[in-house]
Amino acid sequence: MNRAWRWSAALLLASAGCRASRGANVADCVPVPPDTAYRYTDAEVPLPRHLLSSIAGTVVFSDNTPPDNRVTNAGAALGRILFYDVRLSANNQVACASCHRQQFGFGDTARFSRGLHGQHPRRRTLALANLRFNAYGQFFWDQRAPSLEAQILDVLQDSVEMGMNLDTLEARLAHTPYYPALFAAAFGSADVTRDGMARALAQFARSLISARSRFDAVFATGGAPDFSRLTPTEQQGYQLFVTSGCVNCHRAILQFADRANNIGLDLQPADTGAGHGRFRPASLRNVAVRPPYMHDGRFRTLRDVVRFYSTGVQESPDLDPRLRDDAGHPRRLNLTDTQVDQLVAFLETLTDTTFLHDPRFGNPFGCGR
Repeated sequence: MNRAWRWSAALLLASAGCRASRGANVADCVPVPPDTAYRYTDAEVPLPRHLLSSIAGTVVFSDNTPPDNRVTNAGAALGRILFYDVRLSANNQVACASCHRQQFGFGDTARFSRGLHGQHPRRRTLALANLRFNAYGQFFWDQRAPSLEAQILDVLQDSVEMGMNLDTLEARLAHTPYYPALFAAAFGSADVTRDGMARALAQFARSLISARSRFDAVFATGGAPDFSRLTPTEQQGYQLFVTSGCVNCHRAILQFADRANNIGLDLQPADTGAGHGRFRPASLRNVAVRPPYMHDGRFRTLRDVVRFYSTGVQESPDLDPRLRDDAGHPRRLNLTDTQVDQLVAFLETLTDTTFLHDPRFGNPFGCGR
């Protein structure tokens, strides 16, 4: 049997054994393999062709996938199971998916998500879509993780988020009936290791490509953009997005920020982020489904965000130069209410409903988790 698909058969056997021998608790909650194993590799699920075209800008040159951890079907499938498994937390109650929820673009709508023992981190949950195209390969709001794999291990051990000792976690998963077979299918060895966990979770995260929104339909043919697919209000919003300079930070067709920057939220920020009040946000994809906004969730709606950029940028000494006018002052777009509505209408076209419901990314457990 092809190693890439052994996980499905092994999982079926392990699932049956667990259900037959255990009571109704976390140990009894097992992943349910799909009728047909899902595909995740570029060869079998190619990137939408408009992401490979010149109109996409630098997207294809921003791929942070390391050569030794390419996305495989078995690796991403293991990552999906790990992502939804509460066994990865110290109290068996918190999974990665507890905060990164598919219906919210793998972000959250709580201002601060609930972590271990109900504790709250000091920053909002970042959405995970299109992490693969983080050109600088640095993660978290403050860019402290040098890679996606390193970010995952940080979260697992964080005392507020999942609070797990990695030695304990390796032993716990090694004694979970289905995991050794899944690790063997993904990496050729049944050994359950922290490196394998990080690699599999990173593969799953890099497979979370959101590029089938109504805005993407404008470019879907690979030829000349067809803006008639958007309403006049949405088209005007897109033009404002370009002419007002939003596109200078939220770049290319996936609207990802290039690096952490100070956007003038505060004169003297209490949270200095990556230093000097700099933060790196997620891609704007699916932004409309995951309010509130900014690293501290201070803005309740997209209209609040647009109005801030219109009139609220503060004179921070570390303000990003792209948010200054020719005289060196904070830029004032002074948008009308109609223009605010147009920009919001455009941002709403970035919602990818296919991505929000794609079963390849959904909860594999059959316990109502």
